[in-house]
Amino acid sequence: MEQPRIALTTYSVKPRGGVVHTLELAEALQAEGVDVTVVAMGDPEVGFFRPVDVPVRIVQAPKWGDTLEERVFRWIGAMTDSMAAMHGDFDIVHSQDCISARAAAKVRDEGGTFRLVRTVHHVDDFTTQALMDCQRHAILEPDRILVVSQLWKKLLAQDYGVTADIVLNGVRLDRFSTPITDDRRSELRRGAGLDDRFIFLTVGGIEPRKGSVYLVDALGRLVRENPDRKPAVAVIGGHSFQDYRQYRESVLNGLEAQGIELDRDLVLLGTLDDQDLRDWFHAADAFAFPSIKEGWGLVVLEAMAAGLPVVTSDIEVFHEFLTHDGNAVMTGAADVDELAAGMQRLIDEPALRSALAHAGPRTAAKYSWPATARAHLSVYRQESAALLRTDQP
Repeated sequence: MEQPRIALTTYSVKPRGGVVHTLELAEALQAEGVDVTVVAMGDPEVGFFRPVDVPVRIVQAPKWGDTLEERVFRWIGAMTDSMAAMHGDFDIVHSQDCISARAAAKVRDEGGTFRLVRTVHHVDDFTTQALMDCQRHAILEPDRILVVSQLWKKLLAQDYGVTADIVLNGVRLDRFSTPITDDRRSELRRGAGLDDRFIFLTVGGIEPRKGSVYLVDALGRLVRENPDRKPAVAVIGGHSFQDYRQYRESVLNGLEAQGIELDRDLVLLGTLDDQDLRDWFHAADAFAFPSIKEGWGLVVLEAMAAGLPVVTSDIEVFHEFLTHDGNAVMTGAADVDELAAGMQRLIDEPALRSALAHAGPRTAAKYSWPATARAHLSVYRQESAALLRTDQP
């Protein structure tokens, strides 16, 4: 059987978890000899947040709508039109989100000759019926559903009656484990105004599911309890398809009451380029990720690959690759007391930091993109065979 032609589709070109997954998977597939193209929504003149070593087709994103519902359906419409023009170019379309999955399903149902695979990284908490229905269709319509964790396999079966296959994430251990120079470390810390502080790094911006309010509350407690050696939190990211401005403003407006000074104790680094992001994993002292909902937590694995000691929440999905005091400090989800205590331990216990710094890369080494690519290729071959059967008279 010839290798199937694969399109990996994603709704964005920004450094979000699903987009990172898409690009890493695409490059690993190409290294396996697969004909793979990435199809994404964005600005064709700008491209992705990092160089991409596979063919890319960027669909011009429509104007930003006033509401999330308007944005979602505009994006679906634009992606549908563009994918319809690619008819016949691919045997498998593998979508990484509900927007591109709905678009691909529409094209397939109107005569597209491909099989539709969808990875469900997590399910969003939409508040309008139209978006909830859209998300449900994007889970029920594909020919094959994949997930990256046992938790989401269980939840999709429970909530949608869908049987999903698990294909784990990977991490580029070679990329993240490469150290930076002392001068580069000093440059990053000094540029953020955090030269001599104990820095907790977090990635993902200020969002509800990232547990940002609990991280800020814990930071406030640590700042008050460590007046002579105040720790700081540096936040990378912030771009999101959803509008979290109200939540973000609420969190930032509460800083003064916590005794936290913006741009001194809490530093918002924004969206960084790929190299700066990697370097910050080596410039910080620890990684804090108190999420209350994740599909897997790929960025945690990236931090661990860099040897950065990690403190996380204890949500179920994290237990699939983390153990408390084994390779991470795990604290109660949405529990500020536990989070602050866990962060304080990383400040106070150099032996713990050292143990976690050594355990992290060992954990990350268990998850490789080549292995993930080969597992996906097995799925694609199965779906390609199913496509051939449906084409037979």
